[in-house]
Amino acid sequence: MRILVAAIVVMILAGAAVAQDHVQRYGEPDHEKTAVEKNAEKDANKAYRKSLDNIPDKGPTDPWGTVRSTDAPKPTATTTKSKKTKTGSADGK
Repeated sequence: MRILVAAIVVMILAGAAVAQDHVQRYGEPDHEKTAVEKNAEKDANKAYRKSLDNIPDKGPTDPWGTVRSTDAPKPTATTTKSKKTKTGSADGK
């Protein structure tokens, strides 16, 4: 039984090591694509472009549109003179 478990563990570890070898390394040249891969990529690109064309154009959005009322007048820019007040209270004397 122990031999069987040990063999399974070794197979799992060896499988992971072999799988790492099939990954393209950084700096390695790309492998040449086959005609089937090129056609599949072209078809996928066409389907993607077609799906983008099906999305309707959305107008400008106003996130505060539901909060503001539409008939409220817009504030005008006026300059008012601010009143100067003394700091401190009269009781502090």
